[in-house]
Amino acid sequence: MSSDEPASTPLQTVQASISKAQRQYQQTLDRWTPHVLPRWLSTLGLLALFMLRIVLSQGWYIVCYGLAIYLLNLLLAFLQPKFDPSLQDDLLADEIEEGATDSGPTLPSQRDDEFRPFVRRLPEWQFWYFIRSSAVPPGAETLVSRLSSTRAVIVALFCTTSDMFDVPVYWPILVVYFCVLFLLTMRRQIQHMIKYKYIPFDIGRKARYGGSK
Repeated sequence: MSSDEPASTPLQTVQASISKAQRQYQQTLDRWTPHVLPRWLSTLGLLALFMLRIVLSQGWYIVCYGLAIYLLNLLLAFLQPKFDPSLQDDLLADEIEEGATDSGPTLPSQRDDEFRPFVRRLPEWQFWYFIRSSAVPPGAETLVSRLSSTRAVIVALFCTTSDMFDVPVYWPILVVYFCVLFLLTMRRQIQHMIKYKYIPFDIGRKARYGGSK
């Protein structure tokens, strides 16, 4: 029996199977999206497994340090607004200076009274699962820079299976350095939050941000 439709090749069959698997995978991710607490509990479970691996094996301290620094950078991007209020203040000051020399009529500006919702530089979903290229700073588009917290922990766990990554280091120095770096970074972030009066979490009523008054 003849047919006008061409027979599918093995390559087309494999591509169709891959596309089907990708759709099912995406559907699974879509179902996980609203379940914030279970998702982060699973990531914390992977992180606890990684720390247990480090403690019991007494090795791979440099991998643990690298993971801690990377997670700190992700946390900082998660707490920061997408649009830096300091840059907006500079632009507003330039607009005021340019408008001062213009004697023509101007529209009223009430930027400090406008409600501007807090938009994160790194959204929660990207923080947890996948970082899009738009969230990566220009010039830093590498494979490592697009790892989310969950994928970074999985990669760190994979690194502990190879002795190539077990570089001998004096781990107390790494612990002290990370603690100092964490305190200084969080102090600067808290000062930034206090100066521009914003809270990166939905606690109580939603407050505007971007004004230093």
